[in-house]
Amino acid sequence: MAEQGDPLLPGPVFATGYHLSGDDLDVTPYGYARYANPTWTALEAALGELEDAEALVFASGSAAIAAVMCATLNAGDAVVVPGDGYPAARTIAAELTRLGVEAREVPTDTEAIVNAAKGAALVLVETPSNPLLDVVDIRAIASVARRLVVDNTLATPLGQRPLDLGADATVLSGSKHLTGHSDLLLGSVATRDPELLGAVTRWRNGTGAILGPFEAWLAHRSLATLDVRLERQCANARALAELLAARADVEEVRYPGLPGDRSHPLAARQMTRFGSVVSFDLGTAQRANAFLQATDRVTEATSFGGVRTTAERRARWGIDAVSPGLVRLSVGIEGLADLSADIARALDAAR
Repeated sequence: MAEQGDPLLPGPVFATGYHLSGDDLDVTPYGYARYANPTWTALEAALGELEDAEALVFASGSAAIAAVMCATLNAGDAVVVPGDGYPAARTIAAELTRLGVEAREVPTDTEAIVNAAKGAALVLVETPSNPLLDVVDIRAIASVARRLVVDNTLATPLGQRPLDLGADATVLSGSKHLTGHSDLLLGSVATRDPELLGAVTRWRNGTGAILGPFEAWLAHRSLATLDVRLERQCANARALAELLAARADVEEVRYPGLPGDRSHPLAARQMTRFGSVVSFDLGTAQRANAFLQATDRVTEATSFGGVRTTAERRARWGIDAVSPGLVRLSVGIEGLADLSADIARALDAAR
């Protein structure tokens, strides 16, 4: 209960150690900064409300994925990871093969994942996937997976509820939509399984994959605008996806909110918002680069989910099996008329 004069959002607590007298160490959760911080606690409580679960924050999204994998997998276990999703998940799985874990890379396809899940200790899916925005049936995969973790970064807890669909945990890169200003690195794990929560907590405590208090405070501050940011971003993304799909000079548009998209029927059943990312193919690297150079309102940058519209030719990294002309567009909160006019003009210039 707040007291008179308390700030609406308490400031970050900067501390390595805390006052801790005597031998009774259970009197407070705060003894050393690697284990707990009051600013984390406040952020984790807020994330827990969003997820209707217990939440833990990490230094990055990849740190959150690593925690789930490393805390639960043993030599001889198999893990299923997306072969066409977040590259760090594949990297972590590949590292674990040195320790005797079998890594199974599969496309973001429900049937392929269900088949690969047989005998696997852990299944990680990303839905929608990044950057092609494919969607898989979480409930169907949860029914066969021994333990299912869903990377819910593109949808967020306000657009998709994996735990309600049978997943054991969710992971998020909070660097994206969750904080929304393209200035923070953080990740989170949320679960309703006390055993899994304990294992992941021990991993974080032991490895120190922790979030700084200032970053935690900034993230908590940003949560207040998550709903309104997403509402504007998703509306803009849908409109721009329709604009792109109507043009003969765009070869393919991927957005699960488009009725004609192959992922739409499933996405409409398990998602309430379709995200702010649109991917479209201009065929060649030359055309994609010409489009990016011709835009005034779109910033060429990686990552996604920020209030400012950004885009990149995704194949420039050499880490995704995508067309050389694929552009991943992360739609911001700018005025739709300005964005639409700028993108149409840039497409004309790149024709």
